[in-house]
Amino acid sequence: MTVEFLFWEGCPSHPKALADLRETMREAGLDPRDIAIREVHSEAEAATERFVGSPTIRIDGVDIQPVEEEPVGLTCRVYHRRDGRISATPDPADVREALRAAEAEHGANPQNKDPAPRGGSPHPDKDRT
Repeated sequence: MTVEFLFWEGCPSHPKALADLRETMREAGLDPRDIAIREVHSEAEAATERFVGSPTIRIDGVDIQPVEEEPVGLTCRVYHRRDGRISATPDPADVREALRAAEAEHGANPQNKDPAPRGGSPHPDKDRT
């Protein structure tokens, strides 16, 4: 399983979203150090990554809350929570559901898990836990 966290430094919500993702992974029994963390630096990179805003979380290449016809670019992302609220960070329930679905697809056998992130190298993360 590949968990990607893409962000733009200009968006203030990415630290909280990353902390929430790490906690959700811990709760699911997954190692949060396996997150491929990447900063998107330019509009060209945003286009290449299909980056619709910061933060973006993908599991096995699938956005945890796909958006239709949303332009790509260096911007802050808006999420729709299950309770109807608008938020700068995803609903933890959406993250849990996406992790469970990916685990079910890969099976409980760690040998079935993707050993390396795709689409670039992880961003250096000084405060990894």
